[in-house]
Amino acid sequence: MSKHIFVTGGVVSSLGKGLTSASIGMLLESRGLRVRMQKLDPYLNVDPGTMSPFQHGEVYVLDDGSETDLDLGHYERFTSSPLTRDSNYTTGQIYQSVIHKERRGEFLGQTVQVIPHVTNEIKSVIAKLEGDDVDVVITEIGGTVGDIESQPFLEAIRQYALDAGKENCLYIHLTLIPYLKAAGELKTKPTQHSVGLLRQIGIQPDVLICRTERPLGRDECAKIALFCNVPVEAVIEERDKDFSVYEVPVSLLDHGLDALIVRNLRLRGGEPELDHWRELLHRMRNPQREVTIAVVGKYVEHRDAYKSIYEALDHAGLAHRAQVRTLRVSSEAVEREGPEKLLCGADGVLVPGGFGERGIDGKLEAVRFARERGVPLFGICLGMQCAVVEFARNVAGLEAANSTEVDKDTPHPVICLLDEQRQVTDKGGTMRLGAQPAVLRPGSRSAEVYGAEAVAERHRHRFEMNNAYRKQLEAHGLAIAGTSPDGQLVEIVELPGHPWFVAVQFHPEFKSQPTRPQALFAGFVGAALRSHAARPNAGRAVEAVQP
Repeated sequence: MSKHIFVTGGVVSSLGKGLTSASIGMLLESRGLRVRMQKLDPYLNVDPGTMSPFQHGEVYVLDDGSETDLDLGHYERFTSSPLTRDSNYTTGQIYQSVIHKERRGEFLGQTVQVIPHVTNEIKSVIAKLEGDDVDVVITEIGGTVGDIESQPFLEAIRQYALDAGKENCLYIHLTLIPYLKAAGELKTKPTQHSVGLLRQIGIQPDVLICRTERPLGRDECAKIALFCNVPVEAVIEERDKDFSVYEVPVSLLDHGLDALIVRNLRLRGGEPELDHWRELLHRMRNPQREVTIAVVGKYVEHRDAYKSIYEALDHAGLAHRAQVRTLRVSSEAVEREGPEKLLCGADGVLVPGGFGERGIDGKLEAVRFARERGVPLFGICLGMQCAVVEFARNVAGLEAANSTEVDKDTPHPVICLLDEQRQVTDKGGTMRLGAQPAVLRPGSRSAEVYGAEAVAERHRHRFEMNNAYRKQLEAHGLAIAGTSPDGQLVEIVELPGHPWFVAVQFHPEFKSQPTRPQALFAGFVGAALRSHAARPNAGRAVEAVQP
């Protein structure tokens, strides 16, 4: 049967359970094992699709249209585990399913309770990932031990070992070892309390992964092992990474985590093979060039809101042996201070997605700046819509052209609601979502960089370019470079003759990986590098970044 690894967190949130879980998945895959990944989130929302990016970060979209937690982006960037809607469940989904079953009479008159009904539902969604072709299921539990919201999930994974057999389950607890500067000491007491809470629930961790900014000495490891009832070799140091999160798998490998897991779960696998990953890290540390990309967005104050964008830019930099320096620019700041002041040092401008009218004028000014100055521009989702609006106003002469999302009374609605969205009232899970096919125009820049004339990319939007204005905009020079297979939905627009003016309705960042950069991002960064090389005093190789 499939083995199970449960990853929990304690002391504080944002310790990096998602990165750690993804790294564990990578290490096991490097040994030839077949892995599936899953995140269980304790919040009551059915999915993160209606949550503010400032609170939750980006919404990561899968091929099947699921709106999921951003940790699933880590899973896809680090592993080859196929992800579906069964890879992310929330308390909202669990309770929704239990209530629907109760309404259908499936509980035969029983009083529905957290135990056993809710915990049984949680166990059932964990079991969905088991199979003859799966060696290990890694399930990350969101939140921290002690949160009231997490208790049903922790109880469910406690029970899972009783059902599946303790020999088939491994509990990994990620915790914090803070350094108190005033005392000059690392403190293990928060970890002891966190593990104590787990043990009160009935879960004895098998492995402790200790986040720390300073090396753990033998005495600290021995103390943690003694008070937390784990072997000293099961106390794994995970020191903060100053350079890149992509160092985490190698760090865990060097501390023997994968060997410990294989031994405890009696897994059959070969020796780990991470030479390709070490080579990737070497290229990251030793870039030959540098380039600056300005990301002009509505949510740049919260880095995780555009997490996949920044990762995809880094991947594209790797493809060119270049270091990408990201300049995060608030679109509202562009409105106040003007694009010349904030964007003049950028080699490329990326305008990402978003919702609502706040900051739209700043995005439009950024698009105009890039179009008129010949600065490479990459528009994504709302960024494409802004590119169309700006072109309509300032090139095609359609005064006050706009999106009906921003101005429902605009005289020229060049961006409008999708027909399929007109009768939609619920907000959650009702957008045009998931992988959708697109046909690329032969000879277009997009077809050139993809090396194909048909692609499938992930979408998340309600608004689209208005077909009533297509011919008028094309007559003024805007090229429709990609459409849906039936030709009804515009997927890509380009501006021929510009160094790089490509805007897409989809989200290509969701399919980028460090070992396989997304084609459009690689093309955009390549154009930005050419723009940088054309600057005075350009061409200086950057100094190697030391590990």
